[in-house]
Amino acid sequence: MSGETFFRVPLYRRVFLEDADGRAATDLGFVDPMLKRRLSPLAKLTLSVAHECSKGVPDPRLVYASRHGEITRTVSMLEDLAHGDGVSPTVFSLSVLNATAGLFSLIFKNVEPTTAISSGRSSFGYGLLEAALRFAEAPSRPLLYVYSDEPLPGIYGERHGEGASRAALALLLWEPAERQVHCSTSSRNAPASDEPQARAFLRCFEHGVSDWSDGDKTWRWEKSEGGKEYTTVGGAGTDPTQTS
Repeated sequence: MSGETFFRVPLYRRVFLEDADGRAATDLGFVDPMLKRRLSPLAKLTLSVAHECSKGVPDPRLVYASRHGEITRTVSMLEDLAHGDGVSPTVFSLSVLNATAGLFSLIFKNVEPTTAISSGRSSFGYGLLEAALRFAEAPSRPLLYVYSDEPLPGIYGERHGEGASRAALALLLWEPAERQVHCSTSSRNAPASDEPQARAFLRCFEHGVSDWSDGDKTWRWEKSEGGKEYTTVGGAGTDPTQTS
């Protein structure tokens, strides 16, 4: 079918953390106290899952994705500007999409390349696709994929498909993995899903398979156990089952 894409990832480890009330137990003992005070709740959650998921792994490459990024911090800055107040360079530098990914690199002195992705409601899916492509470039080297997001500030009103709480998900793609996640997309019409895309992805670990749609494109994830297959990425007419 035209518009189809197939890829799969060797999932060595996954860590998910949700912060429904602002009191999630994040492990940030690896962050300097002065820096920790400047981190947003989203950044704390993101760094916590990234650290936990990459423990014992030498210098993983990093792909980070978020639909809204540091939107709460950004709105606060815009409100300050509207009131005639200035914005500090430090606050601004921590508001950009790749801020937390950059902090991860600095904290762990990791000089591997980092990519930051944002693509609307499908930000998680396209971030995972980018991670699969990056992993396929050097499948013997680990790659850390981190997705995090939070509800929009109230000034935006209700938004379709938004999560009710702040959440972060980290996935470690690595050759020794014994679990594969088969991923596909197709341009078939389906009603837009109400849940956030990352949560739909997590359902595949409970039920074996899960689907999600943005109204134009449908994503599907299916888990399988065993084997040490490398990630493959392809489009219509390609063989998505190639192994190393």
